[in-house]
Amino acid sequence: MELINKMLEGDKRSCAKLISIIENDEKGGEKIVKEIYPMTGNAHVIGITGPPGGGKSTLTDKLIKHLRKKDKKIGVIAVDPTSPFSGGAILGDRIRMNDHALDPDVFIRSMGTRGYLGGLSKQTRNAVKVLDAYGCDYIFIETVGVGQSEVDIVKAADTVVMVMVPGLGDDIQSIKAGIMEIGDIFAVNKSDLMGSQRTATEIKMMLDLSENLDRRPPVVMVTANRNENIDKLVEEIDAHIAYMEETGNLEKRRRSNFEDELLNLVEIEIKKLIKEKTEADGGIKTYAHQLLSRDIDPYTIRDEILEKINLK
Repeated sequence: MELINKMLEGDKRSCAKLISIIENDEKGGEKIVKEIYPMTGNAHVIGITGPPGGGKSTLTDKLIKHLRKKDKKIGVIAVDPTSPFSGGAILGDRIRMNDHALDPDVFIRSMGTRGYLGGLSKQTRNAVKVLDAYGCDYIFIETVGVGQSEVDIVKAADTVVMVMVPGLGDDIQSIKAGIMEIGDIFAVNKSDLMGSQRTATEIKMMLDLSENLDRRPPVVMVTANRNENIDKLVEEIDAHIAYMEETGNLEKRRRSNFEDELLNLVEIEIKKLIKEKTEADGGIKTYAHQLLSRDIDPYTIRDEILEKINLK
């Protein structure tokens, strides 16, 4: 495919077109992934996540600037809420990252969640593959910021940076059961504000209570809008990937992520098959109506559906 060849030569526009084809589920999307797949696996994928209003976009912008000074090629996928009208990302390309728009070695793409739960877009993983083949050294995935459902970020990233801010108070208690466990690094942003040290202390106390930690996540105080301590955060990101490689945990995490991806792909196809095979009988809605009226139990219906798609 000509677009793939141009992308491999460093053409930014071709890279954007390939991601659009994949994101829109257009014909040829799967073929693109099949062709570029052997050229993936080289980028360090970093998830930037945390509660809304934590300054994730500003922090990502500063991380990009720092890494560009080291001549690193950067890709960014900013997952935004979806517009109910166009189906596209509401915020579009991040305004806070506009400084990089003309940099040929920085690719920024906003993707709408399109109703997909977990803080990630359905095609995020495939977009990462395109940027990986494009030659990016670091790929940032910045998530929506929807709380505990954002645990999906750990299934797509090598390193997860959890961005926290002062003033959350009891909110940390409410989110710890979900997202506190997935952070490889905690960045307390806006650390010039009152209460930042308390926030850092609360995070450390919760980490003390966590069990089965192979490596205690560092807590880094940063102030993104002042560009303070960004170098320290980059050091911790690089230290984490070095640790993951040395211990074999990187391969283990990626293998686990691939298992999840494969199950998702198979699940999607099975759902399509169920819809197709049950359409003549009124589809799943008919079965749901039978359950509601208690005419039949869920397991009997399950067996009936599996027989229709030749899985039982």
